Amino acid sequence: TMASRKESPAKTGLLGEYRMNNKQRGLALIFNQNHFQQELRLRERDGNDADKTNLTERFQELGFEVQSYDDLDEKNMMDSIQKAAKHDHKDADCFVCVFLSHGDEDHIFANDKKVDINRITDLFRGNECESLVGKPKIFIIQASQGKIAEEAVTGMAGDDDEITTYFIPAGADFLICCSVAEGDISFLCHPVDCNFYIQDLCETLKQQGSTLEFTKLLTLVNMKVSSRTQSSNKQMPCFTSMLTKKLYFRPKEEFGDVVKVCT
Repeated sequence: TMASRKESPAKTGLLGEYRMNNKQRGLALIFNQNHFQQELRLRERDGNDADKTNLTERFQELGFEVQSYDDLDEKNMMDSIQKAAKHDHKDADCFVCVFLSHGDEDHIFANDKKVDINRITDLFRGNECESLVGKPKIFIIQASQGKIAEEAVTGMAGDDDEITTYFIPAGADFLICCSVAEGDISFLCHPVDCNFYIQDLCETLKQQGSTLEFTKLLTLVNMKVSSRTQSSNKQMPCFTSMLTKKLYFRPKEEFGDVVKVCT
């Protein structure tokens, strides 16, 4: 009867949770760009290998099948991404794609040229990748996004810095995580040779990745990174969420499923 029907979350104002009890957690792609063609005049990124190893371990712990790629040119990078977009994700909870590289406004650098990030995310929209409709699509971008390092602000904790993300892909259920907001420069931490954002993200994933709601976890990472200083400059990460539900990476054992973790 009409009276016995459950009201939708939109009507009740209560957020539901993404269904995360499929047979597989999903694919996690990591594109690790350390070296670039000389004409691009980009410095090498020696800290990326540590970041890649750390991210691989954390996502495997969460049940993902991790596939990593090193120093791909634009053609091979896009071929790998298109292959993932055409993959059948019907048995997967979600999809993750990570870029460790240099960036320029709304682009990421492959080995030989820059790639429009919207061109990448468009491949995973509902009309292009039907098996991920209604499932979280998470993009993590560790890259320099500008030329001016953000000056450290001293004063009240309530200071409002004007922060904007540099691109917003169309479509629901996307989550875009950036190591820096638009106009900042992302920098490597020393002496451990890994980025502040990736280091803090991996540490927080290890500690609370299977228990804390993911956008809350990202907010915690933002707080950790912004509290650091280097050469009197600070790094401010940001994320843009088009998620429509809460997102948890609870252990698959809670659902009675078995996760195959790739090594």
